[in-house]
Amino acid sequence: MSDFPSEPNSGNNVVRHLLDQLRRHPKRVVFTEGEDIRVIKAAARLVKEEVVAPILLGNRERIRFLAAEHGVPLKFIHIIDPPLASDFGLFCQRVENMARYRTLQIGNAGEIVAKPQYFGALMVQYGQADAIVGGNQAMPSAFFRALLHTIKPLPTVPKIFGVSILIGPHLQNLGGSGILLLADSALIPNPDVPELAAIAIETGKLAHHFLGRKPLVAMLSHSTKGSAGTPDAQRMAAAASLAKAEVLKNFLDIEIEGELQADVALDPAVAEIKLPAAEVRPTADVLVFPNLDAAHIALKLLQHVAGAQTYGQIIQGLSRPAAQIPRTSTVETIFGTAAAIAVEAIKFHQLYPDGEV
Repeated sequence: MSDFPSEPNSGNNVVRHLLDQLRRHPKRVVFTEGEDIRVIKAAARLVKEEVVAPILLGNRERIRFLAAEHGVPLKFIHIIDPPLASDFGLFCQRVENMARYRTLQIGNAGEIVAKPQYFGALMVQYGQADAIVGGNQAMPSAFFRALLHTIKPLPTVPKIFGVSILIGPHLQNLGGSGILLLADSALIPNPDVPELAAIAIETGKLAHHFLGRKPLVAMLSHSTKGSAGTPDAQRMAAAASLAKAEVLKNFLDIEIEGELQADVALDPAVAEIKLPAAEVRPTADVLVFPNLDAAHIALKLLQHVAGAQTYGQIIQGLSRPAAQIPRTSTVETIFGTAAAIAVEAIKFHQLYPDGEV
């Protein structure tokens, strides 16, 4: 896979849309694993595009050596070595206070804050960065644990979950605007009806922010509109009904439909056959899966067989913007994920100008 084009005009419309928003509202993004040439290259490109002020966590000399070795400029890239940071002691105090408040047994606060994923999460929680990206060198569980222990959850979302963003200009029916969001592809093994409804609504909000229009959210199943009466199909139908009620109650500009088979959700021609009474339908922008297995398998197949470019996981349900990237990430994945989560930070600052949720 190639990297993002150096000039935004030669990229796809989705990337241009993200970059255009960020040029008007640039954000600070902290990368927890900065001793990675992929992250360094992505950070340099974000600076070149004038969209993000990158903050790399790690050993300063190691990062400088990697950048020099590969000819990557570090201009306007801020590097912080957590144990040597001026805020290290303050963050240790805050971790100890968090532990007392949550009655947690945390061990040595200094050892915890020295870990880049914790230091980065604290930076975001306390307003020293606008968004966080991590996971390119760490196990996902370590990154997620730091987020859960450090960043306040949103009271309106039952559990945090992950959204994968896919782009594939060469693929047919991949979202109504060439972008498709998959959820939950990261965290909840078997979501119940309220959790599925929350996933649909929050991912619909994310899609609306990215697309600038009313998105179609499809609740996926092996059944379409009662064609199979299994408990799993009924669960997705119930989640769709609950989500629709919440959308109406809160006047949200989101369309939710389900339960639907994947081909009905994505291919208008198939929908005309399987739903003959329906009008001409748009392609779904968001797919909500019945469980983590289905979502994660679909994500990997679309990425590695169909060649879709993926960004994220964009973590939903936290009070601060966060994204997890896999250890196999390309420079393009890191660049695009940082741009996406920085755009989320724009929305956060609009909703909470004082930084409080």
